Amino acid sequence: MKAIRIREPGGPDVLELVERDDPVAGAGEVVVRVRCAGINRADLLQRLGRYPAPRDVPADVPGLEFAGEIEEVGAEVTGWSAGDRVMGILGGGGYAERAAVPAGQLLAVPPGFSWLEAGAIPEVFLTAADALVERGRLRPGEHALVHTAGGGVGTAALQLARALGAASVIGTASAAKLDRIRDAGLPLDLGVDRHQGSFADAVAHHTGRAGADVILDTVGAPYWEANLASLATLGRLVIVGVLGGMKVQADLRQLMGKRATVVGTVLRARSKAEKADLTAMFATRFLPGFTAPDGDPSRLQPVIDRAFALAEAAEAHRYVESNRSFGKVLLDTGA
Repeated sequence: MKAIRIREPGGPDVLELVERDDPVAGAGEVVVRVRCAGINRADLLQRLGRYPAPRDVPADVPGLEFAGEIEEVGAEVTGWSAGDRVMGILGGGGYAERAAVPAGQLLAVPPGFSWLEAGAIPEVFLTAADALVERGRLRPGEHALVHTAGGGVGTAALQLARALGAASVIGTASAAKLDRIRDAGLPLDLGVDRHQGSFADAVAHHTGRAGADVILDTVGAPYWEANLASLATLGRLVIVGVLGGMKVQADLRQLMGKRATVVGTVLRARSKAEKADLTAMFATRFLPGFTAPDGDPSRLQPVIDRAFALAEAAEAHRYVESNRSFGKVLLDTGA
């Protein structure tokens, strides 16, 4: 099969198209013919040598999500058959024509969805669902604040917050991306231009000084103080990324006074059992939303910026690094 490998840590040019042996389905696994693979910030960090792959996946082939059809079913797998159209997350190896995937991490592709639409769902929607439901415990009637709202996780989180019954959905992004969010019809009760002043002031005004009950943060250190100022009493700050930096100085009195919770989360390093549990929750609670009718608050939609050919992985990485993308950037394997 063809695959993209990281020749050595470095810039996008270290990504090269190579031939690899086809994977074999182990116990509890299936082999999927990958039709589409998503590009994620974690892939860029892996390419730079800053985010090593788990031991049980290819060390030099990035890719954390896929859509395709099952070709081979391993021992101990039930409920799935060759030919099934599936999508899901994996620890690595998605930038390839085939991948071995634990069966517990599979989701059925919604009826009528294209491969690109399916490929734009798994990582970002599962990440957002984990952050808002499992870690943030967002409840109906609460205020949700989503940073980098124009990215893959951000566009998913806006929709999930509304599906969960949030009283208001607040997003931060550039002015251009806020316009694209509105044009796409995504939930956004308040959009805050990240280049114009403090989002904490805007959140306070919008919520009548109550603050945001759940904040989904992908930025990290630069937003720390404004996040704490924006949190409601008993609020939950969920950190899913540190694009802007990792280290902060914390005024613990703010956390104590608000009785706030700060929790960090990642998907990649989790056990197969944990990933299976999250996948099962998402399948039951949110997957039907992709086929819900227009106007239904539970309706979900993948947001796609553009797709590149597998051989254009380096160019795809450059595009994501430019921060021009809105929603998901994908690799079409042509397999």
